[in-house]
Amino acid sequence: MDGLAGKQILDVIGIGIGPFNLSIAALLEKTGLNSMFFDKKSGFQWHPGMLMEGTSLQVPFMADAVTMVDPTSSFSFLNYLHENNRLYQFYFYENFHIPRIEYNDYCQWVAGELPSLQFGAEVVDVSVTEEDNYRVTVADESGKFETYETKHIVMGIGTEPYVPEKFCIEDRDGVFHSSAYMERRQEALETKSVAVIGSGQSAAEIFYDLLSRQPEHAYRLSWYTRSPGFYPMEYSKLGLEHFTPDYTKYFYQLPKWKKSDVLEKQSLLYKGISFETISDIYDLLYERSIGGCPDVHLQPLTELDSVEEWSDGYRLLLHQHEQEKKMEQTVDIVILATGYRQYVPDFLKGVEHLLEWDGAGRLVIQENYEAKAKTGRSRLFIQNGELHTHGVGAPDLGLGAFRSACIINQIADEEIYQIHEQNAFQKFGASKNTVTVES
Repeated sequence: MDGLAGKQILDVIGIGIGPFNLSIAALLEKTGLNSMFFDKKSGFQWHPGMLMEGTSLQVPFMADAVTMVDPTSSFSFLNYLHENNRLYQFYFYENFHIPRIEYNDYCQWVAGELPSLQFGAEVVDVSVTEEDNYRVTVADESGKFETYETKHIVMGIGTEPYVPEKFCIEDRDGVFHSSAYMERRQEALETKSVAVIGSGQSAAEIFYDLLSRQPEHAYRLSWYTRSPGFYPMEYSKLGLEHFTPDYTKYFYQLPKWKKSDVLEKQSLLYKGISFETISDIYDLLYERSIGGCPDVHLQPLTELDSVEEWSDGYRLLLHQHEQEKKMEQTVDIVILATGYRQYVPDFLKGVEHLLEWDGAGRLVIQENYEAKAKTGRSRLFIQNGELHTHGVGAPDLGLGAFRSACIINQIADEEIYQIHEQNAFQKFGASKNTVTVES
């Protein structure tokens, strides 16, 4: 590996190269800071298992790596179009929401322009030096180890697919998470029956993809969710202001006990289904119902209790909550769109005793996106791991460049990027001159 080991102390090391650390790396290019970014993957891939034809990014194209804090950057989506001679096509496309495969291609283009990125390089250990810097040990694809020293770390490892333990999918060929859909799609198409579990955008897109292909393959198709319905995501313009720095600041200042309650009530801000996808599904169901009912079953209010091996397939034990009734169904393929979750990577074991954790085993993250430490001057910043402290905007691509700019300004100890105080029309909290009346 062509590294800087033993030659200099880096200003920052990024662990993980997803959209958010890609943003940090791109925005660092106009600074004098020395950085390196590592990812165990062989190249940039953004949710490859969900890159279906016809799916769109759920945020406008301006939610790229740089535009929201530096629209003049050469790493903007518009410059990507220019460099690839696609500006006129995009101009006539007249759509803020670009194809998901195009967003992935844009990110790959940015990654190819950044010499600070190292793919096929897995961070296996983080420790602290006597000088109070971080020591980062990296293994390349051949198993060779290299050690780097840095003043700061930005961790952007993302989330991992979540499957409840009761649906453990080890050694179950026909049960898999939605994140593996594209690599396993052919298996679903060639079977006799498929069940999709979940109520979010991923479940809806997979269901629509399978529904579109059903006439060619003649499988039975089911869709179950424990949610009250197949509801649309909140996408009104004022509702979207929850994904602004203003709301993030407001949420961070709420009492800890209040945050969990607030987040539970905001699921449709980021977990629902787009209006367009719901409309496409309904329209296709309507067309297929002409002359007879399609072999399709949709059912909300119904939770999957367990998955058992049964004959050549699987038996689903289901529970309809309002009627308090148990049901069974046998299927050949089960696709679990059960979401993603934060996790603590093994490479943090060497420093976890230096960091503060909350009662749920999560890092305590300060307003400046820094993991709170018990001692030390070197800092560990977190990308998309602060939902519990900063609110619904944590995983949103539209806030990625803002968070990156905040982190870079702190590492540089100067305002490299201008951060605006007010970005939303509405006020989320009581103003300073409001008289508070005790209840």
